[in-house]
Amino acid sequence: MLIRVIGKLERWLFTHRAITLIAFLLFTAVMGAFAIQLRMEAGFEKQIPIGHEYIKTFQKYRDDLLGANRLTVVVRAKHGTIWNQEGLTRLYRVTQAVAYLPNVDRIGVQSLWTPNSFVNEITEEGFRAEPIIPGTVTPENISASQVEAARKATDQGGYMGSLVSRDQKAVMVTASINEVGADGKVLDYVAYNKLIEEKVRKPFEDAGYEIQIIGFAKQIGDIADGAQGVLLFCGIALLLTGVAVYWYCHSLRFTILPIACSLTSLVWQFGTLKLLGFGLDPLAVLVPFLVFAIGVSHGVQQINFIVRELAHGKTTEEAARHSFTGLLIPGTLALVTAFVSFITLLLIPIPMIRELAITASLGVGYKILTNLVMLPVVASCFTFTREYAQKAMRKRESRARWLLVLARIAEPRNAVITLFVVAGIFSAAVWESRDRVVGTLQPGAPELRPDARFNRDAVSIAGSFDVGLDWLTLVVEGPANSCELPAVGQYGDALAYDMKTVPGVVSVSSYAGMLRTYNQGYNEGNPKMGVVPIDPGNYSSLSAEINRVRGYMRPDCSMTAVHLYLSDHKASTINRVIAAAKSFAAAHKTEGLQLRLAAGNAGVLAATNDEVEKSELPMMLYVYLAIVLLVFVVYRDLRAVVACCLPLTVGTFIGYWFMKEFEIGLTVATLPVMVLAVGIGVDYAFYIYNRLQAHLASGEPIVKALEHSILEVGMATIFTAITLAIGVATWSFSALKFQADMGKLLAFMFVVNLVMAMTALPALAVVLEKIFPRRRPVRAPGVLSH
Repeated sequence: MLIRVIGKLERWLFTHRAITLIAFLLFTAVMGAFAIQLRMEAGFEKQIPIGHEYIKTFQKYRDDLLGANRLTVVVRAKHGTIWNQEGLTRLYRVTQAVAYLPNVDRIGVQSLWTPNSFVNEITEEGFRAEPIIPGTVTPENISASQVEAARKATDQGGYMGSLVSRDQKAVMVTASINEVGADGKVLDYVAYNKLIEEKVRKPFEDAGYEIQIIGFAKQIGDIADGAQGVLLFCGIALLLTGVAVYWYCHSLRFTILPIACSLTSLVWQFGTLKLLGFGLDPLAVLVPFLVFAIGVSHGVQQINFIVRELAHGKTTEEAARHSFTGLLIPGTLALVTAFVSFITLLLIPIPMIRELAITASLGVGYKILTNLVMLPVVASCFTFTREYAQKAMRKRESRARWLLVLARIAEPRNAVITLFVVAGIFSAAVWESRDRVVGTLQPGAPELRPDARFNRDAVSIAGSFDVGLDWLTLVVEGPANSCELPAVGQYGDALAYDMKTVPGVVSVSSYAGMLRTYNQGYNEGNPKMGVVPIDPGNYSSLSAEINRVRGYMRPDCSMTAVHLYLSDHKASTINRVIAAAKSFAAAHKTEGLQLRLAAGNAGVLAATNDEVEKSELPMMLYVYLAIVLLVFVVYRDLRAVVACCLPLTVGTFIGYWFMKEFEIGLTVATLPVMVLAVGIGVDYAFYIYNRLQAHLASGEPIVKALEHSILEVGMATIFTAITLAIGVATWSFSALKFQADMGKLLAFMFVVNLVMAMTALPALAVVLEKIFPRRRPVRAPGVLSH
């Protein structure tokens, strides 16, 4: 039934070649018009997991807590300290520049010059709050005595190590960024990064002062700038692929054809993204070019098939028709598997990953048309002499002689030995990959290289200030109007004390800690009074004072915060702190109070890591279930299921082992690579097994059928895998670390899945055939050409 449908489709397409190609050309022109309008877009909100427990906390209290989307700017004196007129004047101007950036919450901007940086002084009347630099002082008239007064006030107010570095050579400006502006427009982070450079860094950085800038807006902007360099590496990969394809087929037309068809699907993909209202996220910019690699892989198989048919005496049109019918089933099977693999990424409730899933799925879906339909139809329009085909076949056969040695794996004794070796490697891979980390493994921005300006700034700031740049906020929820319930403060105090001892926590700043400070201050600085007051009236009056400081409570005390400043945002650090907080909550259950996790940028990262970890196993199970069902539906044979899927499983765990050894965490950037590896890895298996079925259907014994299959498609499979591996390996030189990691991982996975398809698959096929001999003749999967 399936073969008859394919036959009818083949006759219509090749009989109406002009109509088919004109339709493809018009569609490409229309999509091209939309594709050129596609722009790179990034967003903080797009990286937040939807509906996660931590994100619900973050969103509920985002207006009351420190914003997770913060911009930190540091003015660092290259000579001497910051305590002089020039240094404080520079700080004032930087503060003004930051405050007047678009989308900045101006009330939340803080530096030594802002009124929210004040010193609480104990007087006869109680506390008196005075700004560090009085409002009557301006940069133009600040005197040496006023500079000294500001220095003393900073020290007295406890800002040394927070707003001023320990060595007093640097001062900090912090601000929260709103992703949606007052006009309702979403912030363009790529353009915003340029604005930060133009308005904040360039005007104020010179021989005397360095301006250091970190934060999500700066990080994603730097990533976007680096991502633009991907075009260079994709161009290099494209050139290498073209040279390799020409070496393989010695035809300019056959070289251009698979590349042009794959590029056509990219145009369709980009055009569709624009029509759907999507942009191209900097973290997903490689995905279209990874899908391009899949297209080249299938294109080379088509060229290999056509050349073989030409050498057997077929005309170009006959060869193209046989290529269409012979490869439509395995090609569609492979692409549908890749499509399902990417669709499963929708399981992860992170908008950026879901956009990535749609982007990749569109590309793979279009490959069915461009590489399995358009390519053979276009090829049928060419004219090739039989002499060319025979010459190409002789060269192919001479290159493939060594495959006779590899084909000996199909001998029963060698097959058993091979499976024992594969089983040993599989066991080692499963054991070694058991401790792989979900999340980042390096401090700073893991997407950027350690020597990138952003990471150098981050390391410098982290080493000079006591307040960690990554913070996790724990929220203590109480009843409404809890400002006369000292139990709230006592619970938060015990929590803060407990979390101080957790490795990775640099410092703790909390509502309860401020209660202690204010209570001591109102009692003439008596150290014995540095406690959380238990008198409801005193507790309430202190809470009213603390409410003036943003980020620690709600006015009715129904929410109070404990901010944990971390040494870094490594997955191990965040997981350790989260585990300690959960342990505290379990051991200190108090009626009416609830500990909620978690806000801050580390809280968002924790939620992201948690969703990736929870989604990985079901996602992979769905992918493999889809592969199992597709293979079984097409071949109606459990032997095919085992032979195609088991080598793929071995390759996946070897990939996890590779990630662990090279310290590549499983993140939103690397997870799609593992999915893609499954999609491309199964391609090799399908093409080999499809030829095996065809030869078995013609009556050949299993060993001979495997030998012929390896000789027919083995060289094209090996060639494709190595060519693609070399192409993506060039990404290792990218300025972006995550691109370099993806290049290494992809190149490795291409080779591993190739080795598994060329060794474990034939060995499994032979052993299964011996253990479970066939009782019925094999049904041909498609048209077998002789």
